[in-house]
Amino acid sequence: MLKQNEGQPEQYVTDADYAGDDGAPGTVAALWQRIEGYIAHRWHERPVTWVLCGSGDWTPPLTPARVETVEVWRDGAYRTIETPAGPLGYAFEAGTYRVKATVGDDVDPPAAVLAAFDRLLHYVQDECALSASVTRASLALGNGLSDEFERSPTWMARALQYSGAADLLRPYRRA
Repeated sequence: MLKQNEGQPEQYVTDADYAGDDGAPGTVAALWQRIEGYIAHRWHERPVTWVLCGSGDWTPPLTPARVETVEVWRDGAYRTIETPAGPLGYAFEAGTYRVKATVGDDVDPPAAVLAAFDRLLHYVQDECALSASVTRASLALGNGLSDEFERSPTWMARALQYSGAADLLRPYRRA
């Protein structure tokens, strides 16, 4: 695959049922984008275009996918061809192809995905009590007591892993 161009859905899973009153505006959609970037499954339909080069079997890397058109590059332009069925999805001869599809459906995400979202949401909210750039802090509580806090500089980049959400999303990593 040379290129994947995935469009945006009309709306990400942003319903308050999934975040309760915990989700700040904009945060919920951003976290769903983060989850969908990590897994191969999609909720809410959106267009996607793949450009492929070479020959052999190919399966769409996102699911659920409905292939609408397959085009081959010939004589300086893309030309629509019949969808080439193969044993593992689609079988292409040597060439450059453009596959246009719609991915996603309008069913609710499974319980494990919603639980992963909840873990990620609460992890980010708990960690955001301090500025995003802070990796170490200490607080004097009085009477000789103090509290120290330290977190990895990559805490936000690794939020899916540190929150435990990635473990719940493992079955959804491949199409």
